[in-house]
Amino acid sequence: MSTGQPLLEIDDLVVEIQSIPALRGFSMRIARGAMVSLVGRNGAGKTTLMRSIMGHLKPVRGSIRFEGTDLAARPRHARAALGIGYMPEDRCLVPQLTVEENILLPLWVANHLDRKARLELVYDVIGELAEFRHRKALLLSGGQQKLVALGRALAIGTKCLLLDEPFEGIAPALSERLSEVLASLRGKDLTLLMSQSDMNHSRALIDVEFTIERGANLLPA
Repeated sequence: MSTGQPLLEIDDLVVEIQSIPALRGFSMRIARGAMVSLVGRNGAGKTTLMRSIMGHLKPVRGSIRFEGTDLAARPRHARAALGIGYMPEDRCLVPQLTVEENILLPLWVANHLDRKARLELVYDVIGELAEFRHRKALLLSGGQQKLVALGRALAIGTKCLLLDEPFEGIAPALSERLSEVLASLRGKDLTLLMSQSDMNHSRALIDVEFTIERGANLLPA
């Protein structure tokens, strides 16, 4: 894990949804190569933070910097070109597209990447995706869809992965498999920020833990 400039810096972030505060001055710094957990109850602000980083929500105050670049000044689609991969909680796959087509989707806005090489990387890390690459997403189980969503994030996320509740709602066997996949990413110079309601599935994976409560940092007692 690098000790230089943080890869991701969030300072005093305030975000409102329909005029209701969802983030209240949240801050975090994430080192390059770190595996970080953002822990909080449902409604604490975890998804709001992820969506703010990805440009889906516009902060009222504060800043989000990635490799020193202010993300507020960049269009939403620019996150892919910066090397940020996002796995939303609800997966957001296109049901009628195949597994492989879903994985390739974000690569269409990243002309600097070799699509074939990125696809091979995904299949190397998550081998079972290669087995049903031609199956339509709507025919997969919820756990399998989570793996596809992770593969899609990994395809475009050359520097950073944002995983929103990756373990939520999947069977124990698939939770274990997901943990194996994430563990295999350690040491690949890839930064990981994962939101969770608890640490039951990933304590052994995590370098740093942040706790969020009612949109703000919960500081140690």
